[in-house]
Amino acid sequence: MTLLSRYILAELLKVFLLTLSGLTLIIILVLVGQEAVRQGLGLGPILRLIPYVLPNALCYAIPATSLFAVCSVYGRISAANEVVALKSLGISPMRAIIPGLILATVLSFIAVLMNDLAFSWGYQGLQRVIVQSVEEIAYGVLRTQRTYSTDRFSISVQDVDGKRLIRPTITFNGGGEAATVTITAQEARLQSDLDRNTLSIFLTNGLVEAGDRVSMVFPDTFERIIPLTDASRRGLSASPSHLPLRDIPEAMRAQRQQIRQLEESQVAEAAFAMITGELDELGEGAWETRRNTLESAVVHLNRLHTEPWRRWASGFSCLCFVCVGAPLAVWLRHADFMSNFGLCFFPILIGYYPLFMSALDGAKGGALPPFAVWLGNLICVIIGVWLTRKVLRH
Repeated sequence: MTLLSRYILAELLKVFLLTLSGLTLIIILVLVGQEAVRQGLGLGPILRLIPYVLPNALCYAIPATSLFAVCSVYGRISAANEVVALKSLGISPMRAIIPGLILATVLSFIAVLMNDLAFSWGYQGLQRVIVQSVEEIAYGVLRTQRTYSTDRFSISVQDVDGKRLIRPTITFNGGGEAATVTITAQEARLQSDLDRNTLSIFLTNGLVEAGDRVSMVFPDTFERIIPLTDASRRGLSASPSHLPLRDIPEAMRAQRQQIRQLEESQVAEAAFAMITGELDELGEGAWETRRNTLESAVVHLNRLHTEPWRRWASGFSCLCFVCVGAPLAVWLRHADFMSNFGLCFFPILIGYYPLFMSALDGAKGGALPPFAVWLGNLICVIIGVWLTRKVLRH
């Protein structure tokens, strides 16, 4: 590596690492703060969230700081006429731009890894911390709001005295044809068991009502055990967005098999209805549920197909941004790095990201092929090549 390349690479790394540290810290504080406020977390769970939030923070920080670094360094050397000096010596400005592209390529692979970690390991870890902190979250919410609810049950109290819930009313939502169960008690307390992954509710001196007909009085202590995932406001997700890249091919194979089984089942049911003369089974109303199930399975498969393309395209936005930022900073010749960064970042903000999200939505819905998510990256590269040609010519 030449002295010029080492000099530029060192300058880029200094600016990048300094900016990355500050921006990542800010993003972590914002993400953890939002989750803490939303869930009512204490200091212990907040500290446990930080490692899981870090990959997500780096997903946002790496592309922005790589663009900021090239705008800062190349704008400064261009304003100091160092690029003009290179040309006067017969050295192409590309010799100065190439170190930035090499660094951006390495950072793009790191960003892909961070995307994979953030959407799989990081998300699952974050949800796990929240689920394991259900007892603390529930007490915190009940002290301030006097009510705590999830999809499966809700608790309302008159007051909270330490660990004692005063005059609680607990409602368990019935699933399907099951009756809704309501328990009122003189007092209650919560206790989580992380080994068994359960939350126990101990109620004293109360009444159990199941629907409108069944009721039972209990004068002593009654225990109701709930899985922590049911007791949490946010359970673990099985969305394709939260699968590791290595698991997506197997998930696609399983999803294709499920779709084939659904299609074969529908064909068999239609043939049986025609043979037996039960033509009512072929009506629109009877087939609506089956059709919706099949359409949901197809959409799920589209999301699985799109997810790897999304993560790679998002990660390589670093390289695409640098392709635009480096020649633009050289061409503008502004020592003010904020001007260079603003002139490059705001068009990307209003152009690249809306285009990326539109292509992503279209690919998930099946209207566009999965590789359409690279359209924004491709446009950035084309603009970068055009700007580079202008720098080389002038």
